Amino acid sequence: MATYKVGYFVGSLSSTSINRELSQVLIRLAPEDLEFTEIPIRNLPLYSPDYDADYPAEATALKDAIRGSDAVLFITPEYNRSIPGALKNAIDWASRPWGQNAFSHIPAGVIGASTGQIGTAVAQQSLRGVLGFCNARQMTAPEAYISFSPEVFPGGGECVNESTGDFLKNYMAEFRDHVVRVLTVLPRRP
Repeated sequence: MATYKVGYFVGSLSSTSINRELSQVLIRLAPEDLEFTEIPIRNLPLYSPDYDADYPAEATALKDAIRGSDAVLFITPEYNRSIPGALKNAIDWASRPWGQNAFSHIPAGVIGASTGQIGTAVAQQSLRGVLGFCNARQMTAPEAYISFSPEVFPGGGECVNESTGDFLKNYMAEFRDHVVRVLTVLPRRP
């Protein structure tokens, strides 16, 4: 059985991020042939075209991590009806300089949690627009806007609500199928 390497981004830099907790739940519920590695974004400087001729080590490592992945998964909160600045900054680094976009043709999934009723719906729409421009091959369904509560997600990668757990398990199975379909048509280059 083939194994697919999934690089994942947690959009929040918070040490108590509910999206980091959601990432652990997703990893636990994912099909066994998906292997996950977090792609860190915390230490990236702010992107500027001034760096295009000489990328800093953190940005080079980011691009290498994406290029070493078969797919990427974004788990992000919503900040002011959009994505967090740190996540947008990471996407800017990974997609530049012009003609060296690490996201081109990569299978991508988008999911997120918030404490509100609509989850991260608006942030995900904003992120999808950015990823569309970056030529990532996005899974468009099912959409997943998770309303987070400690009663459902008590920690340690656990989800104690059966219907929520089933939904998330199905989401990850669909993500795996999306990765396989995209890679069948557009294999990643070494």
